[in-house]
Amino acid sequence: MNTLSGRFLILTAIFVMLAEVLIFVPSVARYRVDFLMSRLERAQIASLVLLANEDIDSSLEAELLDNAGVFNVVLRRDEARQLVLSSPLPRPIDQTFDLRNAGPMELVRDALACLIDSEDQVIRVIGEPARMGGLLIEITLETGELRASLLDYGLRILILSAVIALITAVLLNLAVRQVLVKPIRRVVEHMKSYAAAPEDARLVITPSSGIRELHEAEETLQRLQTQLTSALKQRERLAQLGSAVAKVSHDLRNILTSAQLFTDRIEMSEDPAVKRMAPKLVNSITRAVHLCESTLAFGKAEEPTPMLTRFHLQDIVQDVIDSERLSVGDYDLSFSVDIPASMMIRGDTEQIYRVLANLVRNARQAIVDTGKPGEIGVSASESDRDWTIRVSDTGPGLPPKAKAHLFEPFAGGATRGGTGLGLSIAMELVRGHGGALTLERSDERGTSFLIVLPKGDELSPR
Repeated sequence: MNTLSGRFLILTAIFVMLAEVLIFVPSVARYRVDFLMSRLERAQIASLVLLANEDIDSSLEAELLDNAGVFNVVLRRDEARQLVLSSPLPRPIDQTFDLRNAGPMELVRDALACLIDSEDQVIRVIGEPARMGGLLIEITLETGELRASLLDYGLRILILSAVIALITAVLLNLAVRQVLVKPIRRVVEHMKSYAAAPEDARLVITPSSGIRELHEAEETLQRLQTQLTSALKQRERLAQLGSAVAKVSHDLRNILTSAQLFTDRIEMSEDPAVKRMAPKLVNSITRAVHLCESTLAFGKAEEPTPMLTRFHLQDIVQDVIDSERLSVGDYDLSFSVDIPASMMIRGDTEQIYRVLANLVRNARQAIVDTGKPGEIGVSASESDRDWTIRVSDTGPGLPPKAKAHLFEPFAGGATRGGTGLGLSIAMELVRGHGGALTLERSDERGTSFLIVLPKGDELSPR
């Protein structure tokens, strides 16, 4: 009986039988009282013969007592107690029961005792005469017939209870199977079929149950299946994108390697402008080559462990600003740097450059998209425990979708047409340093991101 319907059938039978037992015990007690009251009434009727004719022979008296089913009848019609009918007792009286003031618990106890005790006894029963026929009436009788009647009545009650319990359990079981078990099985079958092919949106369950609780469960399951199907599709797209990025990085590395060879000749130029810009061009191409090599080495969307060195933060920030100035052109966009010249941090120079470049590039694109002048600022400070770098801008702030899916790739970029990869990459690189990248504020006055890098000697777990 490991099924829901089987267990419900057993529980139903148990509860119905329990209810029948609660009905059985009072009904047996009531039957005993009715039996004794009927003996009292029959004895009272027999005594009326004597009251009508005081001179009756012994044979008629014995017949009256036998018809009443008692040994003696004592009727008190007034203050004088008088013996009306009597016959020899087979043995002394064992117990006396007064039905005039007996409570429910006492009646139940006496009925159960009569059922349990198999020994025949002689009992005295006291009650009130019917139709105000006196003050009280007493009878003596044997318990054998009473016990036999109680057993017969109880057996019939138990058989009836068992039949009622069985019929009720079967009907409830059929109802439960129709109302609960079948809908639950349908949900289970949907879950099994969906588990076999979770990427198939056609297998997502459609809520149809008329029961509110089951309908809510189906709606919750539908949301979970829909989200899981979307996540699997996105994962598949990301896997395909990762494969494509690896291929592109492979070819791009070869192209950049060739471009790197030509920079050697550019560095030999005597043109002052060329000599000033050549190192920056070489650094940019070198970083691009390293990025391609890292992508190919790892083969997935994760980043390699950073190579920690100590370096001047101002130099990296200045390289980022100089690169962005080339992209700005004649647009009215200013840059500010507030970093102590002597401030040195520990980290991977290439990865820290990528973090700052992504944040500054996002800020530049957000301001340019507005068509209004703006400013981007990079500042830094340090404490005994960590370094704090702040990248802020005077742009329009992040859109609601970007805030809701901040640092999630392909879930909504901060700029029109963006993918959100920049912030996702920056977050992963900062975590690789054991630090944290957080959004400090974003409103109509602009946006500010905080980078916190610990000064501990070991990297925190990723």
